[in-house]
Amino acid sequence: MVTSPGSAAPHWKSERKKSEKRARRSLGNNWTLQRGCCNLLDANKKPLTMQMSFLVKCDCDLFFYTLQELKLKDKECERLSQVRNQLEQELEELTASLFEEAHKMVREANVKQAAAEKQLKEAQGKIDVLQAEVTALKTLVLTSTPSSPNRQLHPQLQASGTRGAYKHVGGHIRNKSASGAFPSSPGKPEPSSVSIQPVAKEDREMDSVLYAEFLMWKEHPSLDRSSAFLSRIYREDIGPCLSFTRSELSQLVQSAVENNSLTIEPVAMSALPMVKASAIECGGPNGFRAAIETKCALSGMTRLCRHRIKLGDKGSYYYISPSSRARITAVCNFFTYIRYIQQGLVRHDAEQMFWEVMRLRREMTVAKLGFYLTDQG
Repeated sequence: MVTSPGSAAPHWKSERKKSEKRARRSLGNNWTLQRGCCNLLDANKKPLTMQMSFLVKCDCDLFFYTLQELKLKDKECERLSQVRNQLEQELEELTASLFEEAHKMVREANVKQAAAEKQLKEAQGKIDVLQAEVTALKTLVLTSTPSSPNRQLHPQLQASGTRGAYKHVGGHIRNKSASGAFPSSPGKPEPSSVSIQPVAKEDREMDSVLYAEFLMWKEHPSLDRSSAFLSRIYREDIGPCLSFTRSELSQLVQSAVENNSLTIEPVAMSALPMVKASAIECGGPNGFRAAIETKCALSGMTRLCRHRIKLGDKGSYYYISPSSRARITAVCNFFTYIRYIQQGLVRHDAEQMFWEVMRLRREMTVAKLGFYLTDQG
């Protein structure tokens, strides 16, 4: 295509100038290489026309642009690769830390599990022992009571010289029962206390008021005297039975019985003659002494004192007469029985429990009137 002078430049020339400007800006020193593309020869070794040179130059521009983009992509890939390596390293460290923490938690859990299993075995062993003790105690309660012990369960009571022996039940120490209503004939067994024996020659009729008070107390059994049941018994039986001439000592005895800290023990028999002695043995020897004919520490009357009492573990000894012992023992038997009910050890129905309470109340009343059992033999 030939153009006359002064006419407008061809379109491809303007495009060529624009392309050269872009190439200079983007490629810089590579512009010389691109300009060399215009001097290329064709297959016949003839110089390329301007159109062909333009196309070749455009290809060169595209090539160098693509090369520059590849370099940028390589740098970006290298940066991302570094980021990936860093993340992988952090992930490995985190995984190792998590595994170490998990192993530590597993070890601690195993140690705690072993300790818990050990405690469980110990607790089960204690439970088995306690269950066996409770079973034995229930058997003892149903077959033997403080006022009438089962001689098969206590063979020492059948041996000779049992009058000097003593037993400890619920904090009260005493020898044979002295809380019965009337003296029994030699050779006859003593009446039972907990097991309600059928009475063939005695009629009885239940008092509805007393039975209602007992049922109300039995729903929530306690030793609180504010209940109508215990308040009546304190007023009608316990108070009068433990009301002695020495009122101050009587109050201490009643408190010791309520706290289950009273001790009654016999004075051992010996060949020593009867002697006069003080009613109170303060700081004396722990061994038993001979029967002492002295004033009863509670009633103040001169009697043959075969027993002595102690209030608490560090109290003094007080010698008491058989009548005073019978009155104290009757009250102790009553408290022992209601404690058995409170602890759930008596497996009788409410009516049987009520009649046993009435029998124990009768013992306190009879002992207050001066009746008591004497040791045989």
